[in-house]
Amino acid sequence: MNTPQAPDKAPADTPAVIVGAGPAGIRAAQTLVAHGLRPILIDEAARGGGQIYRQPPPGFSRPPEALYGFEAGRARAVHEAWLALLPQVDYRPEQLVWNAGPGWLDVLQGERSQRLAWSQLIVATGATDRVLPLPGWTLPGVYTLGGAQVALKYQGCTIGQRVLLTGTGPLLYLVAYQIAQAGRAHGVQVAGVLDTAGWAGKIAALPALLNQPATLAKGQYFLAWLLAHGVPVHWGVQPLQVLGRERVEGLRWRDRQGREHSTAADGLALGYALRSETQLADLLDCRFEFNALNRSHLPVRDAAGRSSVAGVYLAGDGAGIQGADAAEWAGERAALALLEDRQGLAPSPRSRALDAKLAGIARFRQGLETAFPFPTDWAAQAPDELVVCRCENITAGELRQQVKDTGAPELNRLKALSRVGMGRCQGRMCGLAAAEILAHASGQPIEQVGRLRAQAPIKPLPLMAYASPGAEGTAPEND
Repeated sequence: MNTPQAPDKAPADTPAVIVGAGPAGIRAAQTLVAHGLRPILIDEAARGGGQIYRQPPPGFSRPPEALYGFEAGRARAVHEAWLALLPQVDYRPEQLVWNAGPGWLDVLQGERSQRLAWSQLIVATGATDRVLPLPGWTLPGVYTLGGAQVALKYQGCTIGQRVLLTGTGPLLYLVAYQIAQAGRAHGVQVAGVLDTAGWAGKIAALPALLNQPATLAKGQYFLAWLLAHGVPVHWGVQPLQVLGRERVEGLRWRDRQGREHSTAADGLALGYALRSETQLADLLDCRFEFNALNRSHLPVRDAAGRSSVAGVYLAGDGAGIQGADAAEWAGERAALALLEDRQGLAPSPRSRALDAKLAGIARFRQGLETAFPFPTDWAAQAPDELVVCRCENITAGELRQQVKDTGAPELNRLKALSRVGMGRCQGRMCGLAAAEILAHASGQPIEQVGRLRAQAPIKPLPLMAYASPGAEGTAPEND
């Protein structure tokens, strides 16, 4: 499908546009408003806060402390900032930016798509779960860690009565704690926390983690609370297979001594930290480079958030995982960079202070990777029958065979040959795993196999959107 021709370059007085109303987007909007601008703020959700501070529907009775725990104060501050902004910004909730180019965005609201002009753009698209599949992961009752957390925050429910969590990363312990806390009055049990990372790495990471002592203390509290309340926690494990026929019934796993176990559960949450949502930056033609810390290709940005494309600024986890606190600082810093460029100003003392804070977060982030390392042996252990791409039902064995038969050296070539990443999720769930399989099968370092290039629409659209008139009154052309 061909999209309409891009409009002429937007005039200088075109409002600044912010995509994403999470911590980064809200703080960016707040900063622009404080300097006399009225930005357009576009968000897929109905209410501001992002995934980390997702707001429940109006009238939801649970207090913030029950939804966000230690982060209730921070969540309340972000929500209050969002509410205060509403009269001062052009706020556009429940709208999806599904395509982008120089000076324009294609935005979907309901079943209607329109084209929006921009002269300066802050991309704050956030992150989603980093997933490594295992046999049986397509069974009903298997969720990502973030999905389990969204159900708890937005729906006020857990993913089962007996919930098991596996993978690695700080989110593993946070979600386990939140489910255990919320479910105590309703008979919900956390059957166990199975961390693929060992304990030795967590000890080695302590010097770097002490850069953010309050955050470290929260993580220690979550672990101590789980242990004090009888939740089994195991380190250095290998998840082997989700058990069940019609839906999840448990998990078979191997402990660090090599012994196999089976734990019963009717809900399973898994995840290996987070991955950045970079599709919009890709469509905007931002330059990408491999980032070893995030083990992925990320859009290049300077310390202030400027991308390689003039007028495009990147903020928050959508440009590299740093956490909610850093997202707020990065959102403010990107907005200040936008103002500096618009007005020809040098960085202010506030800008320099934010640069220092973000540098400290970078050191803490290195510590997290030491404490919760990516399981680099996953691809070698993935069985041939494992479904890697659930949208197209592509197995690890099929990907390996394609590499063997064709010598496919790069991920987009493997996609063309196998259809991996061509389904509804556009590679969000399978792209990481497919890259790991390709790297292992071809004997290349992971940084050399490339990344799945983003294509519009970056998320599924209703058919009516293709027939709706664009901003200039012309419907998109079809191939």
